[in-house]
Amino acid sequence: MRYYSLHHQSAPVDFKTATLLGQAPDKGLYFPESIPKHSDTFIRQLTAMSKEALAFQVMAPFVGNALPEDVLLEIVSETVNFPFPLKSIHPSIASLELYHGPTFAFKDVGARFMSRCLAYFSKNQTNKVTILVATSGDTGGAVANGFLDVDGIDVVILYPSGKVSPVQELQLTTCGHNITAIEVEGSFDDCQAMVKAAFADQDIIAAMQLSSANSINVARWLSQQIYYFIAYQQWSDDTPPVIAVPSGNFGNLCAGIMAYQTGLPVQHFIAACNVNDAVPHYLQSGLFQSKPTIPTISNAMDVGNPSNFVRILEMFQQNHQAINALVSGYTITDETTMQTMQSVFQQYGYTLDPHGAVAYAALEQYQQDHPHASGFILETADPVKFPEPVTKAIGAAPSIPLAAADLFSKTKNSIPMLNDYAVFKDYLLSR
Repeated sequence: MRYYSLHHQSAPVDFKTATLLGQAPDKGLYFPESIPKHSDTFIRQLTAMSKEALAFQVMAPFVGNALPEDVLLEIVSETVNFPFPLKSIHPSIASLELYHGPTFAFKDVGARFMSRCLAYFSKNQTNKVTILVATSGDTGGAVANGFLDVDGIDVVILYPSGKVSPVQELQLTTCGHNITAIEVEGSFDDCQAMVKAAFADQDIIAAMQLSSANSINVARWLSQQIYYFIAYQQWSDDTPPVIAVPSGNFGNLCAGIMAYQTGLPVQHFIAACNVNDAVPHYLQSGLFQSKPTIPTISNAMDVGNPSNFVRILEMFQQNHQAINALVSGYTITDETTMQTMQSVFQQYGYTLDPHGAVAYAALEQYQQDHPHASGFILETADPVKFPEPVTKAIGAAPSIPLAAADLFSKTKNSIPMLNDYAVFKDYLLSR
């Protein structure tokens, strides 16, 4: 498999090079030259496959010859070695719980797959690889956990001060070792802009080898397809599901659409957004315009200029009508998010985190116009990560997983930094 830049000014590369670079030299995102198609036999046999075998089959066409088969199998086996239950909330809406991994968030899948790929690709390199990543919440913890103590790799995580939850902040600021957290006075979009500027800076490129751990990296983005297939293994309805995806930087929905294009049966996708709704606006108007970021209680989705949307446009050859046939967008306010968390708990005894609640509210709105549709939401994070809104909504603090209990005894260690690229550049060059 070869990958080309969406800016079309760089030569195509293989999976290894695309993963190591993160972003093409012309600053475009990488995209596969062809989209593989799974056979009908593979889809029919999904329910009988192990998670490991399924994950191998999903990723093998995208990896190509960049990894030996035994190495790829070992990587995907470590990627999916925790549960992905599809739990019914009521007869027409289920929840795919993606928070049973080590950092209680869906991003464990992409981070684990990518970290293991980069560790293998970097084994014989003399220079360290520096991973730069901006996070709006869960990415930071997942990346920190995935890369902790990996030889030959340093990680620098930028996050917006005061705009991530307490558990999220502890997960990305308490690792130490080869993980550094920078607390930026600004928004996620500011953090992401600083990371992108570093990748475009010739002084930094000459001084250090950079790679990205955001979903702009193909290893992180494409591996998220796996849990869509695992969900379909558990789907018992004869009609393909409607899938509501909490959407911020749009890597998650982009992976789902890629899974669909390779052959996964899906009836419809819902781009469930909070008030940072540039994509729902595009779906309604045909015009994409980035917006200033607005803080919400579903903070991981507070993205005004989602990077991965260009990949979705590429999959549909920029055809607005074709995208609208498969994807609907909804804007969910904080008020509706809180009401949804409260009503779902009261009616069904199920605790949603704010991001899952955005997806649930969007799917409910879709079902008002499509009353026979059934589907599932992606519950992307454990409610424990958002104690304040969850407690307010359900009247009790969310239960703390045993694996999270020790976080609260750790001390945050971050580097405060102004929203100033020159300061960030000086920091990187002085490391």
